[in-house]
Amino acid sequence: MGQRDPRVDAYIAKSAEFARPILMHLRDTIHAGCPDAEEAIKWGMPAFLYSGRILCGIAAFKQHCALGFWGGRGLIGNEERRDDAMGQFGRIASLKDLPSKKVLIGYVKQAMKRGDERAAAGPKPKKPPKPAPPAPDDLVAALKKNKKAQAIFDAFSASCKREYIEWIVEAKREATRASRIDQAVEWMAEGKQRNWKYQNG
Repeated sequence: MGQRDPRVDAYIAKSAEFARPILMHLRDTIHAGCPDAEEAIKWGMPAFLYSGRILCGIAAFKQHCALGFWGGRGLIGNEERRDDAMGQFGRIASLKDLPSKKVLIGYVKQAMKRGDERAAAGPKPKKPPKPAPPAPDDLVAALKKNKKAQAIFDAFSASCKREYIEWIVEAKREATRASRIDQAVEWMAEGKQRNWKYQNG
């Protein structure tokens, strides 16, 4: 069975008077559609988790409420979808702004099914790292004169090489480019990545 969170009770209690019946209706409807839903507070708003993943969330604002399904693109038909506020149902100022409880339960069940399918599919495969662009001739020539810098550069990951190469080729003036190459070789000889100043410890 699902779990109710007292923080959600507190959230509803402190919401505007018009919002309370809407939030209670949405909460009860979500639990009716997904009896295993567990409540939580995410980003300061009530969220409903199914199998440890966010299923949907509700929120109250000054003049409207919102209901949003996680990854809900395409879940709600165009005839019911509204984009005038957060979530798929737009600004919910009264219960009349919502589809019937039966229809909402249907959306909850569809969202659960989608979540199960995403979980069964597993994580998306990681893209292979983007290779570094070829080093410009002037950098290659400078590295040949400094074996230590050359060895460090050769050992760098593609992204580390790319940071140096892009920094050099983005220089607008020849003098700037030459200065950057000198600086790059000096830093590389010390084993430093391009953005070493911003790295921790």
